[in-house]
Amino acid sequence: MRTTSGLDPARRILRRIGERAEGCRAESIGDAIVLDPVRPVHNKAMHLLWKQLGPQVGAEWEFISDVRFPFPELDSELCPDLALIPQEEEAKNLAEYPPDLIEVAVEIVSPGSVRRDYEEKAGFYAVAGIPLYLIFDPYRAVCVRMWSPEAGAYLRREERPYGGEVVLPSSLGGLTVDTARLPVDPG
Repeated sequence: MRTTSGLDPARRILRRIGERAEGCRAESIGDAIVLDPVRPVHNKAMHLLWKQLGPQVGAEWEFISDVRFPFPELDSELCPDLALIPQEEEAKNLAEYPPDLIEVAVEIVSPGSVRRDYEEKAGFYAVAGIPLYLIFDPYRAVCVRMWSPEAGAYLRREERPYGGEVVLPSSLGGLTVDTARLPVDPG
């Protein structure tokens, strides 16, 4: 028997909106459908991060982008900018995956996503037990690493300014990002 949640009707609406809202990313967060315009700085950062991190994670892992991860217990559906999942799961080429597959979640801050990325998504990802949550903020020029999820929050948090290589410890070993190569919003 299939159970339904309040998320099911919202998911159908969200998919329709997402298909029609060019240049925006659509997510369901609690009882709100959020459309966020995507800017070139965001896409450039995502591309550079994928290019830098991808070769470091090994053949058994793959990054995916803007794929849905439903959080029915939180009545939400998130699309991380990048999510690291097992390669055999990525090969299934699904439209959505369970959040417990995510080893690393990455968000790149946009003007309208500051509170969501730093607070709401941190809580959702911690509830799901995602071991490592990375935030790259081109407006403050900082990288934030959150780890040790417990009871709906990350117990550990570290912030590093952009400007050189940053080693981000993870369960896969140290992931190195050259933050000097990441774009900073000129505004």
